[in-house]
Amino acid sequence: MNAAELHDEAIVIDGLICAKWNRELFEDMAKGKLTAANCTVSFWENFEGTVRNIVEMNQLIEANSDLLTKVYTTKDILRAKQEGRTGVMMGFQNAHAFEDQIGYVQIFKDLGVGIVQMCYNTQNLVGTGCYERDGGLSGFGREIVAEMNRVGMLCDLSHVGPNTAKEVIMESKKPVAYSHCLPSGLKEHPRNRSDEELKFIADNGGFVGVTMFTPFLRAGVNATVDDYVEAIQYVYNIVGEDAIGIGTDFTQGHGEDFFEYLTHDKGYARRLTRFGEIINPKGIRTVGEFPNLTEALLRHGFTERQVCKIMGENWVNLLREVWGE
Repeated sequence: MNAAELHDEAIVIDGLICAKWNRELFEDMAKGKLTAANCTVSFWENFEGTVRNIVEMNQLIEANSDLLTKVYTTKDILRAKQEGRTGVMMGFQNAHAFEDQIGYVQIFKDLGVGIVQMCYNTQNLVGTGCYERDGGLSGFGREIVAEMNRVGMLCDLSHVGPNTAKEVIMESKKPVAYSHCLPSGLKEHPRNRSDEELKFIADNGGFVGVTMFTPFLRAGVNATVDDYVEAIQYVYNIVGEDAIGIGTDFTQGHGEDFFEYLTHDKGYARRLTRFGEIINPKGIRTVGEFPNLTEALLRHGFTERQVCKIMGENWVNLLREVWGE
């Protein structure tokens, strides 16, 4: 079949979107035929602030129920595909919302949160992010990992320091993931992962979602969808066809204030980094252009079966193993 037909038939999952949530974005998700996405509802917020964000997301899903449906299980993802809607998987980019309460893990799971990143760039009670000297997983962090395993919540390591990430991989009894990362073999950056790190997570049953965030791509702001596929191919050659997926890190609709929030510790304190110009790769500037990625993967020699795995099937298999349903 041609690229358009394959994209129509495939399960398409984005392992990380932190865009501006509104009707315009949801319509673009439908245009891109996105089956489901891990939608960030917490960065630096505490328990109460994160609950408020979940309330707002629930209201958005209800108000746009012709386009969206909430995901609790992988059956909900498959149902979203059948109904032609986009499944919203709620996720955190920081375990800060758990505060110091292990019981909050179950609370958030019950609210529909299925993916939680252990740290966001800096240190929290669980461990250390990628922009600080990495002291590894704390004792409390080990308890959080165990509780996330128990309730069925995916441990995400994308912005986590290398020592903490390695210790989570070893500590977790269920597969873990870098939901959105790039290889440092193509560009050195604190957010990118070495060949050794990518191989280690895959060898231990984990998963790698490949991002297209241009500050971390080799071609930077000049990147195209083909440069993104180059990164996917690089990771694929290390982890294999069953442990790889898409995690774009779409920030569609956000302005400079959002990136200022992200690049300061706790959202307001010391500056951690500067991204420079934020522009997505040509050919996949918006969520609505997702079909171009399917076409590019085929054009670069991936088989139809491999494309279906990369675009979403592998995510479903991973989440089914972690979530238990």
